[in-house]
Amino acid sequence: MSIVETRMEEGLAWVTVNNPPVNATSKAVRQGLLDAVHKVQGARLAILQCAGRTFIAGGDMSEFDAPPQEPHLPDVVNAIEASETPFVAAMHGTVLGGGLEIAMGCAYRIAKPGTKFGLPEVNVGLIPGAGGTQRAPRLFGWEAAIDMACSGNLLTAQQALKLGAIDAIEDDLEAAAKALTLDDRTPVSQRSAPPLDGDWFTEKRTKLGKRARGQASPLHNLDALHWATRPFAEGQPKERALHLSLRASDESRALRHAFFAERAVAQPAEIAGAAPKDITNIAIVGGGLMGAGIAAACLSAGYRVSIIERDQDAAKAAQERVQGLIAGALKRGKIDQTKHDAQIAAFTADVGYDLAKDADLAIEAVFEDVDVKKAAFAGLAEVMAKDAILATNTSYLDPRDIFAGIDNPSRRVGLHFFSPAHIMKLLEVVKLPDTSKGTLATAFALGKQLRKVSVLSGICDGFIGNRMLAAYRRAAEYMLADGATPAQIDEAMRAFGMAMGPFEAQDMSGLQIAEANRRRQEGMRPAAERYVTISDQLCALGRYGQRASKGWYVYEDGNRTPMADPVVTDLITRYSDDAGITRQTYTQDQIQSQLLAVLANEGARIVEEGIAENDGAVDMVKLHGYGFPRWRGGPMFAAQIAGNAAICSALDALEAQSPGSWVRAKRYS
Repeated sequence: MSIVETRMEEGLAWVTVNNPPVNATSKAVRQGLLDAVHKVQGARLAILQCAGRTFIAGGDMSEFDAPPQEPHLPDVVNAIEASETPFVAAMHGTVLGGGLEIAMGCAYRIAKPGTKFGLPEVNVGLIPGAGGTQRAPRLFGWEAAIDMACSGNLLTAQQALKLGAIDAIEDDLEAAAKALTLDDRTPVSQRSAPPLDGDWFTEKRTKLGKRARGQASPLHNLDALHWATRPFAEGQPKERALHLSLRASDESRALRHAFFAERAVAQPAEIAGAAPKDITNIAIVGGGLMGAGIAAACLSAGYRVSIIERDQDAAKAAQERVQGLIAGALKRGKIDQTKHDAQIAAFTADVGYDLAKDADLAIEAVFEDVDVKKAAFAGLAEVMAKDAILATNTSYLDPRDIFAGIDNPSRRVGLHFFSPAHIMKLLEVVKLPDTSKGTLATAFALGKQLRKVSVLSGICDGFIGNRMLAAYRRAAEYMLADGATPAQIDEAMRAFGMAMGPFEAQDMSGLQIAEANRRRQEGMRPAAERYVTISDQLCALGRYGQRASKGWYVYEDGNRTPMADPVVTDLITRYSDDAGITRQTYTQDQIQSQLLAVLANEGARIVEEGIAENDGAVDMVKLHGYGFPRWRGGPMFAAQIAGNAAICSALDALEAQSPGSWVRAKRYS
């Protein structure tokens, strides 16, 4: 079958797109559709359908770095809309981006149940380029058009039908298309957009701007949608010009990098050719916040799960914790009652390692102590099959120490989840020297089933993410000692696009975590490395963060909003005075550039040491586990955009302020 095939049958023209996997609007598809418009003339109706699992689900992003090639998609859509033989879009799966633009160019639209619609170009830093922002308000109305184009949200077939954007929902699309009653309807581009309230639109802009945290494309989409208040002949060329200019923007390049890197990290070279083991039954040792989150994630993915606890009270608490998470998913509409009941039935929490005897995989989620973790695996190894996979959830500790003495080393692996584990998307898969390819492949298959972004890591202190976080925090604390305040640094990094600055993030997670790591590293810290004790002083005062109502900030009456505390400001200033430091003024740009340089340098060292497979793997860890702005692509891509000269200049400034405290990556030497 050709990529676009046209056949005539009893006065009907059938136009079928077959461009797997998602029928993207490549040059060949565009040409095929344009040719089809000419071939179908004279038929009563042209039925546009797609082979495979979906209707047209977007453009071919591999073409976006090159000059656009004819035929251009706007010309194809306009030709379909102007065709004397009316087109009906017979849709299934997802109808996205260029696919929805083509569907809106058709005279009629019918869809199978479960079909979803969207204009997700915003997710790659773009606006639609073939009339999407101009037709969507005319067909779907303002609310739905803004939701799709500015937020990348999808609409269901039922929602589209209610809005009048599609004509019918039918199981048998062919029969429905044949039975379609034709009318003399106005093409979508020639309709008027609904009246627009200026105050409502301004309020939308304000909300979008706050949520975007520096990303420009949501507001670009809103601007383009507003052009739909003008005649289509004015708005559509403006949309196309902006779309093409945005293709070359740093934001779009960064978001496309993230898109492709997410797919690449799921298939590291280490698992090439390896078959994953079937997993149905998972045992988790420890039912605290982390263990309960892991359990909830595994139950949601369809696994049977058992939590092993030290006593009945702890087991009961774990049971209630997991049941609460499942109930919360039901309340929020994430699952229905049937799935809720199935997950409850698939879960148990009790005392004793016998609970794991039939498990295919065991994950320890106990206290971050080598001896405690070793004891857990000793208990598991006694009852589990010799080929059952054993996984540690350690954040910092060396898995080789944790697994010491456990037989069949090929089955040992690190699975570092991020809290809350049922929500956070990142999963670091840590390879030990003897971990088999099959075990790694199983870990990645598990991550896919859990809908995680899994990234392979070698062994080092903190693996990829926490090692970089430690360097980032260290640089931020040097800045405190040298003249900045927590609020200045946090504000600068939020302005950069981070979800939180380093100090408010530490308050949320708890200062005791970093404190424990500093104590653990005391014997390993290089003698020349600068050590700032401000965090230690806060911990000595019991200022452990939000849960203690005070940390780097103060939190009044249970409020989670951080408020600057003069006690902390005085403590920092006194530290500088005692150390003989003349405090300097930091600009926002200095804070951002130096902290980016620290992340990029540490990430580059991690790649050079073979801990991470490549820069993209480092970027995915920081995007999905640490709140780095997706629209910047990750620290490695952001550093590439900034350029080596800028990163080296920032590293020079860091080294001048704290001599002997940094090791440069080769690329920045």
